Amino acid sequence: MTKSELVDAIVSLEGQITRREAEVVVNNILTAIGDALGRGERVELRGFGSFYTKERDARVGRNPKTGASVSVPAKIVPQFKPGKELRDRVDSAS
Repeated sequence: MTKSELVDAIVSLEGQITRREAEVVVNNILTAIGDALGRGERVELRGFGSFYTKERDARVGRNPKTGASVSVPAKIVPQFKPGKELRDRVDSAS
């Protein structure tokens, strides 16, 4: 599902909200999550899951084309851990 499909789903479920209003809500939620992660905070949505950041150490990688060693710097990456309700919903759908 893309962001625009999510907006369309919200409009069709709610009925009293315009597409533009739903788009603003979705954009604000995603911005708030991104901003919180940028500050190193954890975002927990009960029943859905939690977003957090994890620090990756510097390492030596390989260029797949040439096979040459490449230094990969340390970085902080976003992570997501699904909640129990989401895991159960996904598991029962298959």
